[in-house]
Amino acid sequence: MRFVRENSPFYRDLYAELPADVHDVTALPLIDHAAYWGAHGIADSRVMTEPHTDGIVFKTGGSTGAPRASFYTREEWRRMSRRFGDGLPAAGLRAGDRVANLFYAGELYSSFVFTLNLLQEAPVPTVQLPIGGAAPLEYVIGALRDFSATVLAAPPTSLCRLAREVVDTVGPLPGIRLVLFSGEAFYGDQLALMTEAFPNCSVRSIGYASVDAGILAGPVDGEADSRVHEVFTPDKLVELLDPETGEPIEEPGRAGRVVATDLVRRLQPVIRYPVGDLAEWVDFPRRRLRLLGRAEEGARVGPVTVQLDDLRTVLAGADPQGRVGGLQVVLRHHDGLDQLVLRLADSTPAAPGRDTLAGALADRLGESRPMFTDHVRRGLIHPLAVEWVGANGLSVNPRTGKAVRLLDERMD
Repeated sequence: MRFVRENSPFYRDLYAELPADVHDVTALPLIDHAAYWGAHGIADSRVMTEPHTDGIVFKTGGSTGAPRASFYTREEWRRMSRRFGDGLPAAGLRAGDRVANLFYAGELYSSFVFTLNLLQEAPVPTVQLPIGGAAPLEYVIGALRDFSATVLAAPPTSLCRLAREVVDTVGPLPGIRLVLFSGEAFYGDQLALMTEAFPNCSVRSIGYASVDAGILAGPVDGEADSRVHEVFTPDKLVELLDPETGEPIEEPGRAGRVVATDLVRRLQPVIRYPVGDLAEWVDFPRRRLRLLGRAEEGARVGPVTVQLDDLRTVLAGADPQGRVGGLQVVLRHHDGLDQLVLRLADSTPAAPGRDTLAGALADRLGESRPMFTDHVRRGLIHPLAVEWVGANGLSVNPRTGKAVRLLDERMD
């Protein structure tokens, strides 16, 4: 804390009214995303504690008009990769496994590079097959067979796309015994497809992390529920806070917002940062939590993150007349894919004009977040859907009466 207050102008201002010594993390304010990223430009950052002269850069969620980047020193990245790699045996990785890395590379994406690095740092010897997420499916299948792959590592949507191709073309691949996923949840319909394509595989989370907040938790050995992870203490501090009151949660089974503090990253500090997920403790003393879906910071649709503030900007641009009286973001999952639904409150009695507005929303979202449109085109997520309701048709919190900004219906 002393280091951050001395070297980061953003945190110095944020903590200006606090006493010199702070010993309880709950005495610190939560990070406001807009303020944090507004202060952290690519060329000029008030968040960072020193110039970035050695390490790596990745981009994170945000529209093309407001790019966001996370900066790591070489030692921070190495330590993070090693810590995450330590959790791979609990996920089922064995010595001698031949791991096909099917995450995405290039354009400042982190998943492929991070997976490559954490496998290099893992405590068990493996052979890496750096195929990448952009390779044609027929090439991927050929490489899996030619090099006798035993493990797949990729986002669930990519894994299911590959599994469907396997089923439709070459038939089951019994040599794949482990499937490691991250970046999004894995659902029952997807699991059935994986079993059809890879009949001898088990499906496990590779771990819980985000580009913004870094690594957070690893898989639990022997745990059947892939949503359960154990926090990487002491490097990481994870809090679950009541979504309404902000009260810290310690009892099991009570949903809370995930808030992360990284006690290792000094270049771009992350202290009490809302990650954007909901979780519940299953064992608080051992810091084991179960992920429950998205909170209200951003909508994760397949592997694509769309910030809620960006969606409101998209709506404002598509609706200059102010026809829409309220916006609610709904996340659904059907036919093996995620879907982003914009539920719009419209008090206008007549329906004409709604289709035009819905089309304008889709166009502006594509301009603001090209990755969304690209993933729709590639069949990795469903197209944007618009759902019209009356003035009182938005779901509200039963305790407060306030409209809920984001509903994640995929876990129902």
